[in-house]
Amino acid sequence: MIVHAIVPALEPARRAVAVGATVLELRVQAPTEEVIARGRGFRALGTPFVVAGDVDAALELGADGVLLGPSDPGAERARARGLLLGRSVASAEEAAAVVADYLEAGPIWSPPGEAAAPPLGLAELERICRAAKRPVVAVGGVDASNAAACIRAGAAGVAAAGAALDPALRDAVDEALRAR
Repeated sequence: MIVHAIVPALEPARRAVAVGATVLELRVQAPTEEVIARGRGFRALGTPFVVAGDVDAALELGADGVLLGPSDPGAERARARGLLLGRSVASAEEAAAVVADYLEAGPIWSPPGEAAAPPLGLAELERICRAAKRPVVAVGGVDASNAAACIRAGAAGVAAAGAALDPALRDAVDEALRAR
């Protein structure tokens, strides 16, 4: 769970693996066929990968799992087909109630240049981690300067897009995990 690299295609996935990403998260807002086209080659990278929001694409690509939001369909089918199931949460109450193998909680901070939901902050991340029955990955505005704070709040790892291409992110997470 340590560092999830949120990537839209194969080339940034390769770069993320080269700097220490431990999980690749293919995140593309597109029809299933396009998600599949962009995900071809991920399996060959040798790093676990999940597809965000598309069970059909995850199955077609041979992904290890799928990350589903609160309104995304297919959780039962994903579990029945043996996919690792991640669920997005934004509160401790959701974290306590959802059935999943891992949780992605956020946004912790407002991602640069994105119009996201209001940030949760570290106090809510800590509440989510305490309430969760599964590992929590913090997402949203996470970079090398604040990743350790997420780990100290109880997260098992972090997820990032551009920041996942910075080797300092992995270093910060590893150091914070060692300090636990």
